[in-house]
Amino acid sequence: MSDIIPKGVAWARDAASKIDPEINTVQCASGRKLTYDYLIVATGLQCDWDKIPGLQDALHNSQTSHVCSNYHPEYAENTWRVLRGLSEGSALFTQPPSPVKCGGAPQKIMWLTDDYLRRNNRRNAVDINFFMPQKVYFGVPRYAEVLESESKARGVGFVFETLLVGVNGERREATFQRVKDGSEYTLPYAMLHVTPPMSAPDFLKTSPLADPKGFVEVDKYTTQHVRYPNVFALGDSSSLPTSKTMAAITGQAPVLVHNLLRVMRGKRATATYDGFTSCPIVLGYDKLLMTEFVYDCVPQETFTRIPLPFLDQGKPSFFFFLVKKYVFPFVYWNLFMKGRWYGSRLIFKPDYSEADRRADVEEGSKGVKGMADA
Repeated sequence: MSDIIPKGVAWARDAASKIDPEINTVQCASGRKLTYDYLIVATGLQCDWDKIPGLQDALHNSQTSHVCSNYHPEYAENTWRVLRGLSEGSALFTQPPSPVKCGGAPQKIMWLTDDYLRRNNRRNAVDINFFMPQKVYFGVPRYAEVLESESKARGVGFVFETLLVGVNGERREATFQRVKDGSEYTLPYAMLHVTPPMSAPDFLKTSPLADPKGFVEVDKYTTQHVRYPNVFALGDSSSLPTSKTMAAITGQAPVLVHNLLRVMRGKRATATYDGFTSCPIVLGYDKLLMTEFVYDCVPQETFTRIPLPFLDQGKPSFFFFLVKKYVFPFVYWNLFMKGRWYGSRLIFKPDYSEADRRADVEEGSKGVKGMADA
């Protein structure tokens, strides 16, 4: 962490436990209290493991329960161990209701499991099903069609409008609930991968900054808080209505920084975020579906504009698999973490000068009118 913190920035090695925007303070878990002139909230989500009865016990006894999850470093290695031992039976994969860290991520381990079993001549003996509370494969129709096609071609079952509500690790049974009528049923499994329910951190839910769902309530375009103008938020803990991904933050960060600097100079926020996000869905060890879209689930693709067949983002691609495996890690550590990556604009910094000019002219006109009225 110390390697990526800019010079001149003090790293408070503590956890926030309370925010009071009325007096501009952040209370820390250690009891330390910090004051601020301006506040940026980017806490991410918390995993609510305890919301599914039996899940935590099953995860802690994964060797016998065969329950695993990639959403905690303590449990992630168990996924690989359970997968290697899977030779027959039923493999179940789950997705909770929103919010989720990257809406497409829960599917990735399921597709990788399918590919792994095929490469090791075990797929015919294993039944794979994916359970999700949503009604469709993916929120963007263009990409949902691709996933539906993959599902049918590979014999992977999708069970929609269904929630995991209980785990019995000793008996290797999972209990599901139908969203429509609340009825429940139990299935045996040989492997169960769980994406846990997620939410904003508890201390944010009780903060005056929160909206009714517990997220920091900001303007969807400017990232500025709707009630406290000296507070901004981005990322998973914000109320920005887009898929919660790292790619989304690459689009949000330049907007937030520009608007924060203007507010610090006594001006109003002008830069706008269009909801850009991306969920690269790994479909196996050699192909990936590169989804990119903005608000209202409208595709906005970086590469499709280039007229080359292998750059069509509406199709799974080995090229995009290589981009995620090799290019994205380099971009993250060497560009994004140093403030030199701008989402769909890549390395080209957004230009908000025209928006600034219009806002300054408008504010100047209001000032002149106010003086005349006086």
